[in-house]
Amino acid sequence: MTPSIMIISVVFMLLGMLAQYKLKSKFTNYSKVPTTSGLSGKEIAEKMLRDSAIYDVQVVSVSGFLSDHYDPTKKTVNLSPDVYEGRTVSAAAVAAHECGHAVQHATAYSMLTLRSKLVPAVKISSTISQWIIMAGIGMMGFGGGNPTILLVGIILFAASTLFSIVTLPVEFDASKRALAWLDTASITTTDEHTKAKDALTWAAMTYVVAALASIAMLVQYVMMYLGRTSND
Repeated sequence: MTPSIMIISVVFMLLGMLAQYKLKSKFTNYSKVPTTSGLSGKEIAEKMLRDSAIYDVQVVSVSGFLSDHYDPTKKTVNLSPDVYEGRTVSAAAVAAHECGHAVQHATAYSMLTLRSKLVPAVKISSTISQWIIMAGIGMMGFGGGNPTILLVGIILFAASTLFSIVTLPVEFDASKRALAWLDTASITTTDEHTKAKDALTWAAMTYVVAALASIAMLVQYVMMYLGRTSND
């Protein structure tokens, strides 16, 4: 690993840790703030699905902390225990956000559809791209070998980078849908709505940092490749 790549990795690792810390801190703080509606995360999720005319999606509880997600293959909104049972701002925000993904799925939101199509390629690229890139860099370092292996690794890594970029509008849109519904359905007061927005903003920041890190690494790899080919 070159010094520049190491520096980029460390910088974004620290930024990622900061974003995760802020997210957990916000979630913990707002988990102590009860909503005026008094509805649990499960009840909020079920109401948002009904209000959105979605009747084929189940709301289930899954283990873990902040393990909440929407599964389009099983059509389930999976909520962690704190969210599923919680009657707080955090629970309301997360439950509505995950239902936002269900709404995206039901309405064939284009960016969600694109992200779903990228999943098979990303499963492969995320597993082997770094190994191929390391092999390519290693071969270039010992005797200035053919950079083709590095190029293959870059192409695979680019698929993961594209996935992280496409994820951004998907996550922001789900939060936008969630906040709009929480407001119109009178689930949260003005103050509670502000706190819910704050929590979802920090959740989105974790994806922003991940995308920026992936872009920065991709650019670095491309520059290494171009630098090698320009010397041939």
